[in-house]
Amino acid sequence: MTERFTETLRRQSEPTWSAAVGHRFVTQLCDGTVADPVMVRYLVQDHRFLDSFLTLLGAAIATADTFEARLRLGRFAGMISSDENTYFLRAFEALDVSPAQRDEPADTEPTAGFKAIMREAAATRSYAAALAVLNVAEGLYLDWALKAPQPLPEHFVYAEWITLHDNPFFQDFVAFLQAELDRVGPQEAELSRDFYLRTVDLELAFFDAVYEEEA
Repeated sequence: MTERFTETLRRQSEPTWSAAVGHRFVTQLCDGTVADPVMVRYLVQDHRFLDSFLTLLGAAIATADTFEARLRLGRFAGMISSDENTYFLRAFEALDVSPAQRDEPADTEPTAGFKAIMREAAATRSYAAALAVLNVAEGLYLDWALKAPQPLPEHFVYAEWITLHDNPFFQDFVAFLQAELDRVGPQEAELSRDFYLRTVDLELAFFDAVYEEEA
């Protein structure tokens, strides 16, 4: 059986992909033991690139070659703009994160890298490039969320972040992203591979960075 293009990219991303999925941040998130300062750093930095992420989604919508794809991407952009953004605001309130704590810390290097690669992919006007970044940003999170042991932590800051990345809508969307990249990616294989592998590197670096102040 011929290996799917996304399976090839995933294989080529190892061992970095598995290191990210099995990162101690993920383990602690799933058992509800992330220290509050670490969780705050993670959420503050993660929220920073929602704007760039919506730019990337907009580019994917603009460059998609089917109406059905545009509808699927548009529905996901709506979820990011509503449910996910609202989660961040509720989590900041629950963790007593002040406006200054949200705004004053500088972007970590991985945060800056994520903003840059999302906008770089958008600027290519290549549907495949946008899909490559999206496949990592969403697929890697589904991969670790699927592995979360039950029952989930009681506190919504942990549990809801997991369920946002493991629910029928999200699973279906990731499968759609994979099918789309399998369909269009081979025609721009090197471009897709470059964006995919660089994004996997950033995912691992992002998890590492939230612990750096503890070192």
